[in-house]
Amino acid sequence: MAQSPPLKDDLDIVIPTIRSLDFLEMWRPFFEPYHLIIIQDGDPTEVIRVPDGFDYDQLHASCISYLDSACRCFAFLISKKKYIFTIDDDCFVAKDPSGKEINALAQHLQNLLTDEADFVRGYPFSLREGVPTAVSHGRWLNIPDYDAPTQLVKPRERNSRYVDAVMTIPKGSLFPMCAMNLAFNRELIGPAIYFALTGNGQPIGRYDDMWAGWRVKVVCDHLNLGVKTGLPYVWHNKASNPFVNLKKEYNGLFWQEEIIPFFQSLVLPKECTTAQKCHIELSKQVKEKLGHLHPYFQTLGDAMETWIELWNEFNSPA
Repeated sequence: MAQSPPLKDDLDIVIPTIRSLDFLEMWRPFFEPYHLIIIQDGDPTEVIRVPDGFDYDQLHASCISYLDSACRCFAFLISKKKYIFTIDDDCFVAKDPSGKEINALAQHLQNLLTDEADFVRGYPFSLREGVPTAVSHGRWLNIPDYDAPTQLVKPRERNSRYVDAVMTIPKGSLFPMCAMNLAFNRELIGPAIYFALTGNGQPIGRYDDMWAGWRVKVVCDHLNLGVKTGLPYVWHNKASNPFVNLKKEYNGLFWQEEIIPFFQSLVLPKECTTAQKCHIELSKQVKEKLGHLHPYFQTLGDAMETWIELWNEFNSPA
């Protein structure tokens, strides 16, 4: 008797795209049993081809950041599943050093469903109790996820180093989250997985997932939830244009020098006992403490509040 795929009815796979999804053929052995939510960005009249045999809903992004990978947030909003795995359409199946194809989805689920760890001699027993894992952040081989200046000085660099490890990001430490290979527990942390407005018409681009990562780490630390990074790997096959990226990132390269210290020093009040409450408090502090940088941060703070209103509306028991 064939074994049922793990958590088949509890997970949605989210894919933002502007092109036909032929890459799914490579992922078919791993993805076909699951439900896909495909967020079509760009021209809504463009026909996106999905290979036969996949169970999916296809949506047009209209209320979230436009022409930007943050459009995937629409799927996070409407999903009714406990877990989300999101992957970019230029990420293919990677192989481990033995040549075996890597089932990234299965590894993410393993990360999310385990919270134990091994501790070396001298680590206090009072601190060894694990916490639930809310976010699993995968890595990638081949083309690195660099910012534009680094792309320009290292145009031919490729990552071929496979590190067989999953690490818990220490409490109090931030990390630059990339959404191309990411899974999370929607019930634990979903309301805080909101990608910044960095799409069409905004004064900053390519910081949507990093913004989400800084914010969700602060929320996870406050709520005593875990964030893991490392395995699984995917094969990243497409490099974006560094000159186009530089134009998008220009303001962010300056603003991040104040944004990161803001998150590092941020303390959420004890009354923030849910991801929703944490997110609302963060929206207020963004407007108050980052508003001097640019009017964009007032707009962003307002958008964060609207996100929670929508989340509560879409996820109310009624």
